[in-house]
Amino acid sequence: MRRFLALASALLASLTAAASSPEAKSLAAKLEARYRGNHTLAATFLERYSENGRLVRSEAGVAYFRRPGKMRWEYESPEKNTFLVDGKNAWFYVPADHTVTRAPAKQSTDWRTPLALLAGEMKLSRVCASVELSSDEKPASPGNSVLYCPLRGEDSNPHSSSTVPSANNQATGPEQSVFLEVSPATGELARVLVREKGGVEVEFKFTAWRFDPPLADSFFRFDVPRGVAIVNAESAAQSTP
Repeated sequence: MRRFLALASALLASLTAAASSPEAKSLAAKLEARYRGNHTLAATFLERYSENGRLVRSEAGVAYFRRPGKMRWEYESPEKNTFLVDGKNAWFYVPADHTVTRAPAKQSTDWRTPLALLAGEMKLSRVCASVELSSDEKPASPGNSVLYCPLRGEDSNPHSSSTVPSANNQATGPEQSVFLEVSPATGELARVLVREKGGVEVEFKFTAWRFDPPLADSFFRFDVPRGVAIVNAESAAQSTP
């Protein structure tokens, strides 16, 4: 799970440099062009966490992004909470628990942290050994295509068959497989799927993208409410402002 943070340095990035086929290169370029020029972004999301094919958790809400590298996830169901990256720290606030967890963004192991790159410079080639069209992972929406990103360092030969695991043959692939579902018509990102050995999957589905919505910089700053305890993730220490 922690290696997924490598994507934070680059999830939508010089995709074209890493693409290994004309089709993958074209789709990567379209994806890059769709998100490169926007100062702010917003989208409705559905997040699903599964273990061994069993759905463990499903949550939904709206995610907001702002350059450089800031984001705010507002969860509406099944309960309200907020995950925010202000460019320096990652904050996770659960109003019902009266606590907020704080961690340096670069050290955060939360699955959402890497997606801050949607509001940053796009350079997937820094972390992907190649970008290929996946023949194993099918799109969730008809008409979409799925790109597969074998992370650098997972295998010395990124084009070997062992770097492209099928959904039912995870043991032969790298410890972590990252898939990006993209609309060929628009270049919009529809889904991010991370699959790990051991049967763990985390999936983010995005709909209703808005480009350059008016979002103030203060919207991406977390002001700790009175009486709310701060848990510093790196030390597990608590304090109350």
